[in-house]
Amino acid sequence: FPKQAMLDEYLRMIEEAQKRDHRKLGRELELFSFHQEGAGFPFWHPKGMVLYNIVTDYSRKEHIQSGYHEVKTPIILNEELWRKSGHWDKYRENMYFTTIDETPHAVKPMNCPGHLLVYKNSGHSYREFPIKFFEFGLVHRHEKSSALHGLFRVRQFTQDDAHIFCTPDQIEDQIAEVIAFITRMYATFGFKEYKMELSTRPEKYIGSLEIWEKAEGALKNVLEKHNYDYQLNPGDGAFYGPKIDFHIKDVLKRSWQCGTIQLDFSMPERLDLEYTAEDGQKKRPVMIHRALFGSIERFIGILLENYGGALPVWLSPIQLKILPVSDRFLEYSKLVAQKAKNAGLRVELDDRSEKIGYKIRDAEMKKVPFMVVVGEKEQQAGTVSVRQHGKGDTGSRDLEQFIAELAQLNRPGSDI
Repeated sequence: FPKQAMLDEYLRMIEEAQKRDHRKLGRELELFSFHQEGAGFPFWHPKGMVLYNIVTDYSRKEHIQSGYHEVKTPIILNEELWRKSGHWDKYRENMYFTTIDETPHAVKPMNCPGHLLVYKNSGHSYREFPIKFFEFGLVHRHEKSSALHGLFRVRQFTQDDAHIFCTPDQIEDQIAEVIAFITRMYATFGFKEYKMELSTRPEKYIGSLEIWEKAEGALKNVLEKHNYDYQLNPGDGAFYGPKIDFHIKDVLKRSWQCGTIQLDFSMPERLDLEYTAEDGQKKRPVMIHRALFGSIERFIGILLENYGGALPVWLSPIQLKILPVSDRFLEYSKLVAQKAKNAGLRVELDDRSEKIGYKIRDAEMKKVPFMVVVGEKEQQAGTVSVRQHGKGDTGSRDLEQFIAELAQLNRPGSDI
């Protein structure tokens, strides 16, 4: 380092990153764990599932409002399908296999072949396009044990996967819509900085060079037409098509690859997808693969490290902890808890026979956004003594008013 200040800053960043390690936070906040009985497979605990469901429920709502239709496809599908899709030849070393009724099958590493079968189940007209399927699809990919790293690199994860079937003249508009969707979602979770990469044809690919040039040109046109800054990443496309990858920056200015948009002319042809065009002729649809978060597990790991475990109110598994000074104030504490629950808040009552100082320290360690201390004065006045994580005592508040204000923070993106 040419300057001491640069070395000091680097060492500070390393120390801060260690404090924010999502594996450490996952244990301390009782969100998830890993066990040797299932290496690379996360075990989600009750509070972790609350966070997991907040993320997926919000995403589901936004997808439906954006015209997507939710589907669910099988985890295990036969060899013939994976050969047709190209995964058997190009992705086999990362897949898990089994035999059912003497027929080879594979555990899905991706959701796209299943969505293709849903599309093929009925005939389609150009009037229906774009058709948008999305799925929180559980996938399995074999990773070497040395590559496993908490939620960032696992062998089982859930993709917020979607596939858009459209006509060639709809490609650019659909990709522009997806880019806007992705950036809006990131902003809601507090990620305002990101960069885009355009990845082109890899060494191993399916489809003709003509198709690849057409697909790469379409993605490039969208990025340049809308004046998006992007970097070219030659040779890193998916085996079936070029892609735009999104890298978000966290508070430590680290970059994380999350969302992706992939344009695919090949797979619809390999699985013989058709639609009836305006002229009555049968034609091939174009398929856009896309994911906003990429992996729900990975995105939650990024969230934890970005916020150091002190999640915004709307994302916190426990938003309010009620701390009675003694058992004499349990009834009033239960009333406070019920009113908060009625307002849609996630509440925990600490009714242990511990000193109030211990309860406060424990809630701080668990990074609960708000705490209320309940004693004689609060019970008589119908108030609560409010504490905020990291800020300490913020004073006495009217119970109803405090709950109403906290409920306002319980909205996606409200306190970011």
